[in-house]
Amino acid sequence: MRDYAILNQIHTPDDLKKLELPQLRELADDIRHYLIDVVSANGGHLAPSLGVVELTIALHHVFRTPEDHLIWDVGHQAYPHKILTGRREQFRTIRQFRGLSGFTKRGESEYDHYTVGHSSTSLSLAIGDAIARDHHGKNYHIIPVIGDGAMTSGMAYEAMNLIGGLKKSMVIVLNDNKMSISPNVGAIAKYLNRIISSPAYNRMRKKWYNFLISIPRFGKKISNVAQDMEYRMKHLFIPGMFFEELGIRYIGPVDGHDLEGLIRRFNEVKNIENGGPILVHVITKKGYGYKHAEENAVTFHGLGPFEKESGAVIKQGTGLEQISYSAIFGNKLVEMARSDSSIVAITAAMCAGTGLSDFAKQFPDRFYDVGIAEQNAVTSAAAMAANGLKPYVAIYSTFLQRAYDQVIHDVALMNLPVKFIIDRGGVVGEDGPTHHGVFDISYLRPIPNLVLLSPRDGAEFQAMLDFMNHYNDGPIAIRFPRGGDEKRLLGRKLSLPIELGKAETLYEGHDMTIFTYGPFYEAGLLLRQRVMAEGLDVGLVNLRFIKPLDESTVIEAVQKSHCFVTMEDGSLIGGIADAIQSALPPMLRSKELRRIGYSDAFVSHGDKDRVLEDLQLHVEALASDLRQRYQSAFGRSRTSLKKVAN
Repeated sequence: MRDYAILNQIHTPDDLKKLELPQLRELADDIRHYLIDVVSANGGHLAPSLGVVELTIALHHVFRTPEDHLIWDVGHQAYPHKILTGRREQFRTIRQFRGLSGFTKRGESEYDHYTVGHSSTSLSLAIGDAIARDHHGKNYHIIPVIGDGAMTSGMAYEAMNLIGGLKKSMVIVLNDNKMSISPNVGAIAKYLNRIISSPAYNRMRKKWYNFLISIPRFGKKISNVAQDMEYRMKHLFIPGMFFEELGIRYIGPVDGHDLEGLIRRFNEVKNIENGGPILVHVITKKGYGYKHAEENAVTFHGLGPFEKESGAVIKQGTGLEQISYSAIFGNKLVEMARSDSSIVAITAAMCAGTGLSDFAKQFPDRFYDVGIAEQNAVTSAAAMAANGLKPYVAIYSTFLQRAYDQVIHDVALMNLPVKFIIDRGGVVGEDGPTHHGVFDISYLRPIPNLVLLSPRDGAEFQAMLDFMNHYNDGPIAIRFPRGGDEKRLLGRKLSLPIELGKAETLYEGHDMTIFTYGPFYEAGLLLRQRVMAEGLDVGLVNLRFIKPLDESTVIEAVQKSHCFVTMEDGSLIGGIADAIQSALPPMLRSKELRRIGYSDAFVSHGDKDRVLEDLQLHVEALASDLRQRYQSAFGRSRTSLKKVAN
């Protein structure tokens, strides 16, 4: 058991300034072991944080945080930052309910100036921060740390364009690990890699330093001086100097795991007065210091609990063989693509996460990873659809928010048959409010021409994918949760085929009807059983289509019931309750409605079941609420239930 002798001495970044270089190196080892220890138990974003341990130590050692503003892009690389800023003991609660957030979070600590969970925001935050700093006549450093694929996003270049034009002083740290979640793609990623791999530059550099070190007595000192001058010579050896052309002074590349070099370089740029924007290009290795994460950075980007020694993910669940909805999609798309050459797949740096790894291997000429650029993904798909292809755009719900304008302007307005695969709909658990997909139904439902479905299980999902592949009358989206289904149930025969805008009535009820879909179907079924045990006659309708709504089925069910309940894994504002109320004729709108879903507040992070329990959205609390509301009105003796479908 490691004693963390150095780490236990660190309570604030000021304590770092008391340590000598050997102690700082030992601290880096302590932090790595601590990260592995905690994340192996809790799950989390391990590889990104392992890669920035030395970088984080150097930044807090050199700069005066929190007076100087350290701004982390994405936030999942900020675990070492949290450990060094007074949250070491709390760190064992990371991503747990009411524990530390897995991302930087404004209000959690004075060292977290902004809440960030989506990529490529740091430079825009930095330029706004700099404008406010100068407006108020203050004098502090602003250090945005961008990387982990964020430089494939257009938002980063919009910010750099403004930074170069305004010339506001800041120190941009480009954490270049050649990775986002999946390996980086595109011309910019290739350019950054070319900077550090140019044969001419590296041959000249190696010969130069070998010669200097060989000089008797003074070789090492001369070599150090040469390193200090190296960045001034970059124009002679590195092609393009992209950042310099934008008006941002470029320094680097710097070894991101060399503490001495990092500290020296940051001290230099810190002491440049009125230096304008400076970019320090730092080369790191994702997962550095832990063999399993280095060898499989994609898996260890973000994962559940795992065994420290072997790196094997600890399987959780019922013990029955499960398959994720992402995998169901990926397998089905490969199957369909074998007989349909017009199918293409598009992802935004989430190949593995969206289930497309096998498709990418089998159909490399029909797979497109656009990087962290959801807007580009959607608009490119629009043009593909306009020219006879069947583009499947696989994006997490929370990330599709970035492409909302493109869904409306470039797809729906032209009524193009783009096929959206919306992964991680609803509450996703430990990643919290930046990653919950609770707004998609509310923002997609009003869009004309768009069809929106949500499956109750894996078998229904497969049938919906078949329906989607043959639907070419406009844009169509399937929205599904994080998680999956039992493999043995994928062969379940549907009682009714998937037909445009048709719901599935499973049970009729005279006291109450529950309307639900997708993620909350199982909860709706269980809730029905609980309430029936108290004597109420309860119906259940699986809507299947959120849009278009099966108005005739809805109206018929409401007519037969004294009241009705809507259950959805999304925001109540703009959800299915609003859709149903709008569809009802005036004489039915007075019937009592109980809306179950997420109110007008951001949902916290933590285990999904624990979060739902806290929100009083678990089945027992809901059953108690419904009994109290309706039992006295309807009594305990009701007619027997009529079963319509399994």
